[in-house]
Amino acid sequence: MKRVMNVLPKDLVEQCKKRMEPYNCEGFVYGRGPEKPEIMIVGEAPGETEIHNGIPFSGRAGKVLNEFFDYLDISRDDIYFTSTVRSRPYKIVPKKAGPNGEVIQKKYNRAPNMKEQIAHAPIVDYEIRHIKPKQIVTLGNIGLQRLLGKDYKISEVHGQLIQAPVRQLKNMDINEWELSEQEYSIFPTFHPASIFYNRSLLEKVYEDLDELKKILLSKK
Repeated sequence: MKRVMNVLPKDLVEQCKKRMEPYNCEGFVYGRGPEKPEIMIVGEAPGETEIHNGIPFSGRAGKVLNEFFDYLDISRDDIYFTSTVRSRPYKIVPKKAGPNGEVIQKKYNRAPNMKEQIAHAPIVDYEIRHIKPKQIVTLGNIGLQRLLGKDYKISEVHGQLIQAPVRQLKNMDINEWELSEQEYSIFPTFHPASIFYNRSLLEKVYEDLDELKKILLSKK
């Protein structure tokens, strides 16, 4: 299977990086996956590990996600990875460190805000149009709402197959969206990082994966 490391036009990436300059974000991680993926994963944003090695979902949450793929009996080579925001959003928090208790400014991951999501929206739109995924799997609320809007909440629709058009950015200046002409198959589940804070979600995730298994089998 031919690998696609980057389907994005250079000018689209440069425009995005320019729009991100006012925000506390760093790096840029390209989407990664095959030309005709079995699944497209739409996540939230890369973390510190990802911006250093350029590999989506290679940090702590990525290790959990790999366990999910093993359960589905799907290789990462059959999945296209992208995210709502392609740079790492961070917040700066003072932290004591060293033998003298000196204060350093440490960066921590945070959820991307709406302006950051809008800045990256043309990239996600482009990928979906050109990758044409058979099955989209969104992780967490941010990935879900990026495609379907604020009326959808992961706690209410996780594990359900949704056939619907997706949101595409129409006008960045006034935050105006439109729906795609094509409908897509979208399956929302919880973000793998969520189980770090709420272990009770793990059982729900595996119930979702059982449903996803059935859906993927029906597409073969």
